[in-house]
Amino acid sequence: MPMPAYDAIIIGTGQAGPPLAGRLGAAGQKVAIIERNLVGGTCVNTGCTPTKTLVASAKAAQMARRAAEYGVVLEGAVGVDMRKVKARADAVSGASREGVTAWIERMENCTFHRGHARFADHRSVRVGGDVLTADRIFINVGGRAVIPDIPGIADVPVLTNSTMMDLDVVPEHLLVIGGSYVGLEFAQAYRRFGARVTVFETGPRLIRREDEDVSRAVSEILAAEGIEIVVGAVNLTVGRAPGGGIAVSHDGPNGLRTVSGSHLLVATGRRPNTDDLDIEKAGIAVDAHGYVIVDDALRTNVDGIWALGDCNGRGAFTHTSYNDFEIVAANLLDGDPRRVTDRIPVYALYIDPPLGRVGMSQAEAEQSGRRILVSKRPMTRVSRAIEKGETQGFMKLVADADSGELLGAALLGTGCDEAVHSLIDVMYARRPYALVRRGMHIHPTVSELLPTMMGDFQPA
Repeated sequence: MPMPAYDAIIIGTGQAGPPLAGRLGAAGQKVAIIERNLVGGTCVNTGCTPTKTLVASAKAAQMARRAAEYGVVLEGAVGVDMRKVKARADAVSGASREGVTAWIERMENCTFHRGHARFADHRSVRVGGDVLTADRIFINVGGRAVIPDIPGIADVPVLTNSTMMDLDVVPEHLLVIGGSYVGLEFAQAYRRFGARVTVFETGPRLIRREDEDVSRAVSEILAAEGIEIVVGAVNLTVGRAPGGGIAVSHDGPNGLRTVSGSHLLVATGRRPNTDDLDIEKAGIAVDAHGYVIVDDALRTNVDGIWALGDCNGRGAFTHTSYNDFEIVAANLLDGDPRRVTDRIPVYALYIDPPLGRVGMSQAEAEQSGRRILVSKRPMTRVSRAIEKGETQGFMKLVADADSGELLGAALLGTGCDEAVHSLIDVMYARRPYALVRRGMHIHPTVSELLPTMMGDFQPA
């Protein structure tokens, strides 16, 4: 077979691959982009796009149940048609996937190859019967859910974040192993759809990377909706329940306990999709977990090969993957030496109300050795939250007492996934919080209270 020669090969069409192909092609480079599965990667197909569509449907169901609180009268009980919920999520995800596909197909100087890419050497990639060559290769293959080695788990049907998207029924009782971001979003959504839900977390509390007050507040929000939360659930085993269903057993403070349910979701982590690329033939170094080892500019140990997105272990979000593209494009095309370490950690937990996070947690700030200031405000003291009837949660800011620099924030409440961005911008500008206090914000909003909170800082 002939060996097409390209200037660049991009493996994967997640959040970093297509925009990089567009930039390189527009710069006159001949680009090949390869996809073996669904265009758009995790975000478009099984991650952000469909799951946040589900979360929106779950929010609608919850607000319908609360209608009387707002003086709205609905006749009869609130029902959920899970087939229509799924169809809506599929339609939104499908439109996004089709949009990315059309974008790739009309890119100048770009050839789209469908198939499984495997390295032949450090400059060649096999796709089916073709061998593609290029001086630059970019790996953007993403990751997938990990099924932990729990006794008995291989003997029962298991759902992951991906296969949850195939459900068109409401589980009678959903068992969730993993009390972190993915597990909690599904737990709340399906509880709102009408399922009984039990969450098992092996650690002492939910979302253990967060401060204890954040973890406690999230737990209280979920428990108030009838979600059973089991922390310290160690020595887990899984098996068939008598009479059908799935049984999860665990040790805890009160000894051995078994809970039976109809469906089991495992949300305990992810692994990179690097195990079937024949990556060793290119001499590319990976760590013990299979993540491609990259430097601050996302270059691998092999000259001319980069790794972007979830597969490099430098971030696990759509926005970090897209930022990887921006870093690589800036270095290669713009003469702008951008680095991974320039970015500030930002993410959200999309339960309702959402948690918006930026920078350090309070615990991390205290461990850094700085003199710390903290300001905290419950959402019961936020006019916008009161007016909306959504006063769960709180907002917390952390600052450096000496420099006046904002170090981080945890905003848990209505609209906080958006409000946190005003703090993100200030932190990137490296401006002292005293300047933010001078700004006039719009009333009534959640964000308007952030300057007020900056006048309430106290030593930690």
